[in-house]
Amino acid sequence: MSTPNGFPQHPGTCVTRSTEGGAVQDLQAKKAGKAAKKEAGGNGVLTFGDPPSVGTSLNETLKLLPDELKANMKIKSITPRPPRKPRLERAASLDEKSWRRWRRFRTSQESLTDPNETSSSNGSLQEASLSPPVRGRASPCHQCCQQNSLHSSPDASEASPMGKSRGGTSDLGKRASEISSAFGGLLRGKAFAGGKPRLSQIMPARPLPPVELNVASHTLRTANRIDSDCADYRLYSQHKFGRVSSSLSDTRLHSNGMVYDNCSTDSMKSTFSLLTPIRSKDVRSRSYLEGSLLATGALLGAEELSRYFPDRNIGIFVATWNMQGQKELPVNLDDFLLPTDPDYAQDMYVIGVQEGCPDRREWEIRLQETLGPHYVMLYSAAHGVLYMSVFIRRDLIWFCSEVEYATVTTRIVSQIKTKGALGISFTFFGTSFLFITSHFTSGDSKVNERKLDYNKTIQALTLPKNVPDTNPYRSSSSDVTTRFDEVFWFGDFNFRLNKDRETVDSILNQNPETDVSKLLAYDQLTSEMSRGSIFKGFQEADINFRPSYKFDIGKDSYDTTSKQRTPSYTDRVVYRSRYRDDIHAVKYSSCPGIKTSDHRPVFALFRVKVRPGRDNIPLAAGQFDRELYLIGIKRRITRELQKRQEQKDQKSSSICSVS
Repeated sequence: MSTPNGFPQHPGTCVTRSTEGGAVQDLQAKKAGKAAKKEAGGNGVLTFGDPPSVGTSLNETLKLLPDELKANMKIKSITPRPPRKPRLERAASLDEKSWRRWRRFRTSQESLTDPNETSSSNGSLQEASLSPPVRGRASPCHQCCQQNSLHSSPDASEASPMGKSRGGTSDLGKRASEISSAFGGLLRGKAFAGGKPRLSQIMPARPLPPVELNVASHTLRTANRIDSDCADYRLYSQHKFGRVSSSLSDTRLHSNGMVYDNCSTDSMKSTFSLLTPIRSKDVRSRSYLEGSLLATGALLGAEELSRYFPDRNIGIFVATWNMQGQKELPVNLDDFLLPTDPDYAQDMYVIGVQEGCPDRREWEIRLQETLGPHYVMLYSAAHGVLYMSVFIRRDLIWFCSEVEYATVTTRIVSQIKTKGALGISFTFFGTSFLFITSHFTSGDSKVNERKLDYNKTIQALTLPKNVPDTNPYRSSSSDVTTRFDEVFWFGDFNFRLNKDRETVDSILNQNPETDVSKLLAYDQLTSEMSRGSIFKGFQEADINFRPSYKFDIGKDSYDTTSKQRTPSYTDRVVYRSRYRDDIHAVKYSSCPGIKTSDHRPVFALFRVKVRPGRDNIPLAAGQFDRELYLIGIKRRITRELQKRQEQKDQKSSSICSVS
C-alpha cells in the first residue's frame, strides 16, 4: 500500500531529521505540513509544484509531513535533541592510520565472503545485471528510505502523482522532488531482483589501460641496465641470421618447477640478474668429469650448448692475407675484421698471414686492439713467416679444449720457411675444428708443384695429438682433414688464371665489379677441384669480387711494372665437413681498402653447426693471452683519447676572420 504522495507505507518506517537545526527545523516542518494541507483542499491528496532544479543539494533535511498523513503512515516521531559538542581526539600516528585502513579493508573482504549472504554487498555481487550508476552522496535519511523501498514495486515511483501547485513552490515540494530524482534511477532501473538488493554499477571515467604480459617491471629492467637500443635485436637477428640470443635457463626453470609461465620466468631473471639463476642443489650435484653427453650441469653438454647457442650455430670469421713482408701495417683494420655487412660481429676470428711483417707481436696487438675487449686471443702460432691467430669471444673460452698446432715445410731446404703450412686444432663443445693456412709454390705454370704441396700437407700434419678424435671411425691416417668435424683451409695457394694479361684486363673492364664468371672459367684451382686432384671433399663459396693479386702497392691498379703479371685469385678460403650442411657460407669477399701489400685480404663468414660434447677431454679452462689483452685494451683507450684531443685542438686553433 502506498501513501498519497507516492512513498510506500510500511510498518516500522523511520524518518530521521538532520541534527543541524534541532527544534527549529521541527517547527518549520509543522508549518510546512499545515500549508500542504490547505493546498490539498481537504482531499487528502498532496499536490506539489514544479520540481526544483537538479543542482539542489541532496543534503538538505526532509521536513515532516502533516499530522493526518503521519497517522496514516504510522511514522514514529523523534524528540529533537541539541547537537552534541565536538569531541576532541588525539592525532593518530602513521601506524594507527595504516592499521585502520587495513582493518577497513579486512571488513570489506569479510562482507564479500559472508556465507549467510546477509550483507547487501554479497547479494549484489552475485547478481548478473547491475543497475545504473548513482552519482552523489546520500544523507542518513536516504539510507532509511532505501531500506523501506526494498519491499516495494520497482515501478512505484512512476505511479506517484505530480501536479502543479496553485500558489508558489513550497519547501515540501522541493524536498520531495529531490528525493524522487535521487532514487528514481535506482527504482526505475530495477535495482533488485528475487528479493536481493544490488549495488549500482560504477563505470570508469576513461578506458582502462591495456594489461602487459611481461611482469618484469620497468624498475627491474632499468636496474639490470637492459639497453633499450637493443630491444629489436631478437626480431632482427631472427630474421637476418636465424639465431637469437636466448638461454636454456627458461627450460631449466620450467622443468624444475621454479616458475610456471613465461611471465614468471622474465620476472625471476630480472630479479636475480641477466645471468641464469643456479640453484644450490644443482651446484652440489655438478660434476664436470663424468663424461656424459647429456648429464645435467655438464660443461660441454647439450644444456650448456643450447644456453649459449639455441640454434646450435656459431659464427666464424676466416681471413687470409699475404702481407709481402711489409713493416708498415695499415692504419685501420676495421674494414678488414669488422665489415659493415652483416651488422653483428662473429663469435670466432681466425686470421692467417703469409709473408708476415717482421714484428709478429705488433700484428697481434693490432688485432686485439681492433676487436676490442669482447674478444680474447685463444691461441697463436707461427711457422717462419706464416702466422695464425685465433680470437674468440671471452664468454666462450671455457668451452674449448686444449689447443694444438703442427707445421709442415714444403721447401726442399727445410730451413727456408717461406712456403709450407701451419695447422691449429681444438674442440669446441663437442665439435672438432681444424684451421690450416698455407703458402704454396708460386709460378703461373707450376700447378703440379702446388698439388704436391697439398698432398704433403695432409699427410705430414700430425693432428690431433692429445685431444681425442670425435669420430675415429671416419678418420684416415693418411689425410689430416678426415680427422676433424669441420676443416677450414685458407692461404695464398698461388693458383693463377690461364689467360694473358690483355684478355683479363678486357674482361675486368667490361664487368668491373661483380660479374667475374668469365674470369673463373680460366681459374686453375676451380679446374683442379672439379677434377678431384686437390682439396678432395672441400667446397668454396661463390666468388663475386675482383682478383686479389697483383696490385701496385698503395694503388687500385694491377701490376704496371715491366713483368705485367696477370691478375689472379691466388688468395682463397675452402672448407669441408664430416656432416652434410654443417657449414653455411654467409659471405665471401675481399678488402680493397687495405693497400699496403700487392695482395688484398680475403675473408669469409660462416655459420657452423656445433654439437654437444663430453667433459672427459683436456680442457683449456679459460686460458688466453692475458698480456696481449691488456696491451690491446690500453692501446685502444690511448688512441681514442688522442683522437679526442686532436679534435679539441683543431676546434680551438680554428681562426674566425671578420670582414
